[in-house]
Amino acid sequence: MCGIVGVLGTHEVAPLLVEALKRLEYRGYDSAGIATIDDGKLDRRRAVGKLVNLSDALVHNPLTGKSGIGHTRWATHGAPTVSNAHPHKAGRVAVVHNGIVENYQSLREELVAAGYSFESETDTETVATLAQFFLEQGQAPVDAAKSTINRLEGAFALCFLFDGEDDLLVAARKGSPLAIGHGEGEMYVGSDAIALAPMTDRITYLEEGDHAVITRTSVEIFDANGAEVERPVKQVQLDATRIEKSGYKHFMAKEIAEQPVVLADAQAHYIKDGNITLPVDLDFSAFDRVTMVACGTAYLACLTAKYWFEQIARIPVEVDIASEFRYREPPVPARTLAIFVSQSGETADTLAALHYAKSQGATILSVVNVTESSMARDSDMSLPILAGVEVSVASTKAFTCQLSLLLLLALKASSDRGAQSTEQVQSYLAHLQKTPALVSQSLNVGDAVKEAAKLVAEAQDILFLGRGAMFPLALEGALKLKELSYIHAEGYASGELKHGPIALIDKHVPVVVMAPRDALFEKTISNMQEVMARGGKVLLISDAAGIAEAGQGVWSTITMPEIEPVFAPILYAIPAQLLAYHTAIAKGTDVDQPRNLAKSVTVE
Repeated sequence: MCGIVGVLGTHEVAPLLVEALKRLEYRGYDSAGIATIDDGKLDRRRAVGKLVNLSDALVHNPLTGKSGIGHTRWATHGAPTVSNAHPHKAGRVAVVHNGIVENYQSLREELVAAGYSFESETDTETVATLAQFFLEQGQAPVDAAKSTINRLEGAFALCFLFDGEDDLLVAARKGSPLAIGHGEGEMYVGSDAIALAPMTDRITYLEEGDHAVITRTSVEIFDANGAEVERPVKQVQLDATRIEKSGYKHFMAKEIAEQPVVLADAQAHYIKDGNITLPVDLDFSAFDRVTMVACGTAYLACLTAKYWFEQIARIPVEVDIASEFRYREPPVPARTLAIFVSQSGETADTLAALHYAKSQGATILSVVNVTESSMARDSDMSLPILAGVEVSVASTKAFTCQLSLLLLLALKASSDRGAQSTEQVQSYLAHLQKTPALVSQSLNVGDAVKEAAKLVAEAQDILFLGRGAMFPLALEGALKLKELSYIHAEGYASGELKHGPIALIDKHVPVVVMAPRDALFEKTISNMQEVMARGGKVLLISDAAGIAEAGQGVWSTITMPEIEPVFAPILYAIPAQLLAYHTAIAKGTDVDQPRNLAKSVTVE
């Protein structure tokens, strides 16, 4: 959620820290800061808002030094203010922190009773103050950091910097990801490898409960029991061009445009000679049911996949929102496959739900975009969606790649369980391999979407309707629109319209109808007519034949390529994304970093 970077370098680190924080902007933030050590003296600069504000502060009041830490903060405890921004400092200690310290209030009370005062509302300042307390008890910096870590409860990633110690960082990970980068006479710490990509491609990922003592020439890693351990150094391949806009105005526009290519590449990875080839030993005949768990857009990918698994593979599927799954403590029957879906693989709610399912004896399969993520490492099996780096907060290519892989898994399940013949599965695969070209064609609807978006941008409330597997796409269209444009939008199953939502219909409430010509098309059009009969304005998304069959009176239309109905959710994600994008442009909102949102949600 927040972003951490640390550098023990041989050159001035302030520019390196700011550049690394820019690469973490995609995670979402509302303030930023850095701290450095120069001639043994610890100092810091912080600013609210975009990183350019921190850059401006550094122009007017520079920081020098070759050791430092930096942070982008997404507010949890306390509003986004300078005093609440990281790094937090107490005496000789500066700390940057992701996550939440759950016992910070009781720790703060102890420290106040011991004579310490606080300037912020954050849990992180408690961490810095506690470390300073241990320093004043005579502990050395490394020991003070360890003593502090041992007192903390919750989920966190931490990096400590100490006054007078320009060759020392102490990092710790419990619940939130943290990576160590290895350079030539330099060492780095980052929330993920993306932040460190310009500096090194040699990465060590800390495991749950690890802490590390880092100098320019060494790293010592200790596990949750305090025993020194070896963690592998991995060479990561990060294509720097994937983290640039490459001429597009926004990352979201670039990532929408990349979908035909990434879908084709991902399908080529998993389909060989007309057959599904997975890099894991997965046999669906060993399971009687599937439980799917995720958050946000990934949850809606799971809802869509439920239709595929049940209709094509004839296996019952339960889909849960991760933040509810663990706390309702559902029974997990034997022979259950639990599939956890996450772009980052670090989503705290999904990770906690994964651990619960694992404790109940389920077989765990994670579907992620980051192969070295916590979810991937904690699962029995892991499959990458191969979408490439996704920077914009609103997920686009990751969503369609999730859909594509989940459909492949449904087809694998149908084959393993004998629900479909080999010929039927191969026919499905042949049609699936046509979707990247159809997605490419669907990008041509951009001009029509742009015109519709100008009118949608004037609304205060919008409804999305869909039937069957298009119902989750209606939910996804509404989610995208409200994320980016801040317009209230809701998605409904078309058949539910008459059971309440139709009361909202008038000429001021546009209704987006997602209606490929499938077995439910006529019923969807009947629901659309109910809207129009009450003065509602309908934006119909269908193919040319569907639009012609729908008849007159539709306010606006978006014409899609024809596609086999099973694969329509992948294709119809494109106009939903484009509508949200162009509506946000029309309203002048921040497309890539919508207010209050974060890309990687590493707190519950």
